[in-house]
Amino acid sequence: MTKNLTFIEQVSLDFVNVLETCGTKKCMLPGAVLFLDGDRADHLFLIESGQVKITKTTLDGKELTLQVFGPGELVGLSGLFEDNVSYTSTGSMQEAGTVSVIMRSSLEKILIQNGQFCVDFMRWMAVMNRRMQSKFRDLLLNGKIGALYSTLIRMCNTYGEENENGILINLSMTNKDLAQFIGLTRESVNRMLSELKKLNVVDLLPQGHILIKDLDYLKETINCDDCPPDICQM
Repeated sequence: MTKNLTFIEQVSLDFVNVLETCGTKKCMLPGAVLFLDGDRADHLFLIESGQVKITKTTLDGKELTLQVFGPGELVGLSGLFEDNVSYTSTGSMQEAGTVSVIMRSSLEKILIQNGQFCVDFMRWMAVMNRRMQSKFRDLLLNGKIGALYSTLIRMCNTYGEENENGILINLSMTNKDLAQFIGLTRESVNRMLSELKKLNVVDLLPQGHILIKDLDYLKETINCDDCPPDICQM
């Protein structure tokens, strides 16, 4: 299985070192909010340890989980080189950890002063945009079953660890958490997971982990396009 590349693995080490130099490290507890949807987006956050959950709340109060990021990822980017940029989602700590808080204006100066850093950053942004477009396509066009199956496939690529029994999704979550990734009810997810377990496609493990025993079944059922692994991510 192809390893999911984080932000710091997609850009140069020199770029990462410069970012860390201009950032301020902060230790965060679980539940701590890094940024709120609608607030002025003046800061970015480079995760050094722990996990950050990115969520969006709909007008009717329904919370959707867009992504869970781990160490090495950069979060909080809503725009560059424009005034009055606002966050389009909320970021909070799912696990305790340390983040480096970076001023957006500092990043903009770095990109202006170094062409190679700018190229690295634009390449990373392009990958992130392609991932988001691909994910929304699957969620919108494939129905409830397709939304769940494609999410499980993406989770395998992002959080998966191969073992002799299949692929372990190394992300602890309840069925409600999984439902929030897809925009479905917990009851719908419970029913579909139970059906997959009967077919011996998945196994539901303690501590909220899922073992995918037949990834090919999920792909064949939704006529998976076999996107490159670096795009088929959460």
